Amino acid sequence: MTREPAALTALGAGCAVAGAVALVRRRYVVVTVEGQSMTPTLADGDRVVVRRTRLAAVRSGQLVVSGPPAGERWDRLPMPAWLIKRAVAVPGDRVPKDVGPALRALAEERVPDGRLVLLGDNPRRSLDSRQCGYFTSGQLLGVVVRRLPRAAAGDGRSPSLPGHDGRAVPGRINPPWRT
Repeated sequence: MTREPAALTALGAGCAVAGAVALVRRRYVVVTVEGQSMTPTLADGDRVVVRRTRLAAVRSGQLVVSGPPAGERWDRLPMPAWLIKRAVAVPGDRVPKDVGPALRALAEERVPDGRLVLLGDNPRRSLDSRQCGYFTSGQLLGVVVRRLPRAAAGDGRSPSLPGHDGRAVPGRINPPWRT
């Protein structure tokens, strides 16, 4: 008889741990940076923890992970699944028109609701709002909450893919899961 309550307790504890892990995985994701669009802040192969969030929680200056630009012009190009960039203007902020041609072409002075301006820290290697204008709240995966320490050589990190600068790949730490 004493084995049955102990087994139920162990089963309950196991279910609680599995539930907690599922909640954490739903809220957080590990992303591997591929490319040089965020150097010197982040380097190719760096791994970061991203907290899934809505646009209302994003502040200017935060690093975010977003889907690639969308629209007729961009849909014809091969795009990575995710981009990691710095949020430089969120809804209500002044549009930084001086940083790129796509932003200069915008009529409004303030970033509208549901939109944000994203820039890579390395302008020469970044596909961002300089070329494509606003990103939308629907493209936002979340904000970077911390960079993980670099692992030793041979850690299973994927090499950079040519033509995919600024790519951020969500997934497992070793090896990265590609979407």
